[in-house]
Amino acid sequence: MATKVNIKKLYADSKMPTRGSEYAAGYDVYARLEEDSIDILPHTTIKVGTGVAIQPPKDTFGAVFARSGLATKQGLRPANCVGVCDYDYTGEYIVALHNDSEETRTINNGDRIAQVVFIPYVNVVFNEVEELEETERGDSGFGSTGAN
Repeated sequence: MATKVNIKKLYADSKMPTRGSEYAAGYDVYARLEEDSIDILPHTTIKVGTGVAIQPPKDTFGAVFARSGLATKQGLRPANCVGVCDYDYTGEYIVALHNDSEETRTINNGDRIAQVVFIPYVNVVFNEVEELEETERGDSGFGSTGAN
């Protein structure tokens, strides 16, 4: 049974998020522009509104990820790599799209620009200690668990 997520269309022409298949984890979000299109110059970032405000279920957050096709074919991705939209943020979902390519890219009104996945998180209380429990790995960092 699917979990209900509250969503508010901020404009009459805003598009509701959609899934590409029955088992897709992500829901595509769409550009909602005042104009027909907008250009993103090489190695620059612009903010693109989605025209929707979403309230994830409690104890989850909306994680905004790149759409794989947009990233691999056009070099466009969220500038912060993964956006975190908390339960208590009730404003418009905005995607900061970064152009990693050497060419100007165009986003049209209504284009799919990112995907949102609702992810549960653990609410914690930090417990300050003098020492952490010993583990086999210890404090060995980057690259310490394999040959590469």
